[in-house]
Amino acid sequence: MKRNITALALMIAILAASCASQKKKDQTISLSGAFALYPLVVKWTEEYQKLNPDIRFNVSGGGAGKGMADALAGTVDLGMFSREITAEEKAKGVWWVGLTIDAVIPTINAENPFLPEIRQKGLMQRDFASVFTDATPKDWNKLLNTGKPASAKSKVVVLTRSDACGAAETWAKYLGGKQENLTGIGVYGDPGLAEAVSKDKLSIGYNNTAYVYDITTGKKRPGIEVVPIDINGNRIIDPDEAFYENFYDVLDAIATGKYPSPPARELYFVAKGKPAKQATLDFIRWCLTDGQKYVTEAGYVPIDGAKISEYLEKLK
Repeated sequence: MKRNITALALMIAILAASCASQKKKDQTISLSGAFALYPLVVKWTEEYQKLNPDIRFNVSGGGAGKGMADALAGTVDLGMFSREITAEEKAKGVWWVGLTIDAVIPTINAENPFLPEIRQKGLMQRDFASVFTDATPKDWNKLLNTGKPASAKSKVVVLTRSDACGAAETWAKYLGGKQENLTGIGVYGDPGLAEAVSKDKLSIGYNNTAYVYDITTGKKRPGIEVVPIDINGNRIIDPDEAFYENFYDVLDAIATGKYPSPPARELYFVAKGKPAKQATLDFIRWCLTDGQKYVTEAGYVPIDGAKISEYLEKLK
């Protein structure tokens, strides 16, 4: 009899431990993916935990490609994604909601010797395409029509992303291609590419807005300068094209459409089918409602109310 009671107590303990483990799993939300969305998601998770201390988060970067792959494999609850979702991905059963808007911005070193000309003239879409999609060596003098001869001191050092990512795909789409069409020296990750640009005076690259600007000061990050886009193609940066000095002016340009889309784009959470875990759905709903008040503060552009309503419908 005593042995039976002991066995029963052991079974109850095992069941209790199993239930506790399952509850802990249900209260943990894992996310991976786009560097573009990472800073905002970190802010959201911090604020959400203040209201829901029982919820735990595991958040990691790695690029949009990793976020999509992890989501489709079911190894995370949500992938962070930063480019347009393809028909092939939709055919694989991806589920998504949009969250916010940011942009990919062309970047150069702050000590680029041609900075005055770059600020005055900028580069047109076709100039960027020739730099990033044509492997023929480029020269800053020729690119800017300075009239001076090409030389080793004016060679353009092209930097791109080595990882599958939304920034590269979005930048490539603006140039009329795909990430695999981009040429240059491959660098891993958004932070890595920003650092590489800041170390080479003749380099050119591209970064998500949060890695170009310090959102607390609104100023460009040390060592980074922006290449203004000559949108109307008149070989001069007109006043309505000159909005890059302050981060908040850039956000306004993205929101009002002054900055082209692409390379401006919507950012997403993705999953393999609609998430089944209630904690995940509750977090997404909060991000689309109360959490939207942190979007601008974190350095992003809010999506409009109609789209928020559309995405909230997908949670029902």
